[in-house]
Amino acid sequence: MATQSQTEINVPQEAPTLSAEQPQRRSERGWIAGIAIFLVFAGVAAFGIVARRHKGATVQAETAQLAVPSVSVVSPQHSASAQEIVLPGNVQPFVSAPIYSRTNGYLRRWYVDIGAHVKKGQLLAEIDTPEVDQQLEQSRSNLATAQANLKLAEITKNRYQGLLATHAVAQQDVDNAVGTYNANRTIVEADQANVKQLEVLQSFEKIYAPFDGIITARNTDIGALIASGNSGGVSTDLFHISQPGKLRVYVNVPEQYSQDAKPGMTADLTLAEFPGRKFQGKLVRTSEAINVATRTLIVEIDVDNPGGELLSGAYAQVHLKVDGQGSSYLLPVSALIFRSQGLQVAVVKNGNAVLTAVTPGRDFGDQIEIVSGLTGNDPVISNPPDSIVTGQKVQVVQPAAITGGGQ
Repeated sequence: MATQSQTEINVPQEAPTLSAEQPQRRSERGWIAGIAIFLVFAGVAAFGIVARRHKGATVQAETAQLAVPSVSVVSPQHSASAQEIVLPGNVQPFVSAPIYSRTNGYLRRWYVDIGAHVKKGQLLAEIDTPEVDQQLEQSRSNLATAQANLKLAEITKNRYQGLLATHAVAQQDVDNAVGTYNANRTIVEADQANVKQLEVLQSFEKIYAPFDGIITARNTDIGALIASGNSGGVSTDLFHISQPGKLRVYVNVPEQYSQDAKPGMTADLTLAEFPGRKFQGKLVRTSEAINVATRTLIVEIDVDNPGGELLSGAYAQVHLKVDGQGSSYLLPVSALIFRSQGLQVAVVKNGNAVLTAVTPGRDFGDQIEIVSGLTGNDPVISNPPDSIVTGQKVQVVQPAAITGGGQ
């Protein structure tokens, strides 16, 4: 009984059954764990791929969006009818002349200086000309000798002609006497012309004012060597004289306004030294030709200046009233594109930039007038990029406003 009980205790009856199921359960658990791990890694990989694709699409969209430049546009505005254009002008005296010497010598004295008001014929300076004086004295002596020879030839001619009547001399002797007389008379005439020429040169020792005016320059002094203006060498004007009672103002009118610049129209002058004042002038003539270098028309405006307030050589602003350009527009200067094709602006059409050639008019500093090339309906890019081309996509932001204005 004891042995049987011991055997029953040491060897359980269900032990063989448990040992067969245990490896199977462990195998199933391993497969489940592996599948779970695989699913986890697969989910993580799928999530990463999806996130990366989404991020790539986002970056691509942002890149494409950034590739389209954002621009600000302005709407061209009609400029006011151009009642007046303001142009720079050069004020010059109506009559102006440099005064040269007509003879060589040394300045003996001068009588007027800069700013002196002189009358026509007034003595300005005297020149000492010793060479001319010596030549004149010699020429007068030669003339006296020639006149004495002429007198003797005349007496001989008359005597031979009297003797010819009595046949006391031959005809040949009479002809010789007459020929000698004629030759001496020609010598006298030549010497007289030489003396007269030297007397004229001697008269140039005195410098006189050619007209009423103001001495604006004195370029000589006592003792200075004077070279005549027609000697062919380097010569300097002794004085410069101008007549300021009436002034000429020369203005370069742009080609687009050349047809409006007609003789007879009035013009006002303003100068910085006379704030708030205007001086009225009159357009008297034009060059009737466009300068090919500047594309401008030169016009002359005459201004009366009886009091001498306006100074010759001054800078003036000339106000001309002209007809307005009906189809002109105002744009900011920053909207202009300067390229080899000429002046252009960038117009936005259907989200694309279109480069358009334009013709400028008046320049108002921060704005410029466009006289052709715009219709006024298309928005213009106010600050176009340097690399912009026709057909490039652009993104319009808040439109800019045009402030200020022209005339």
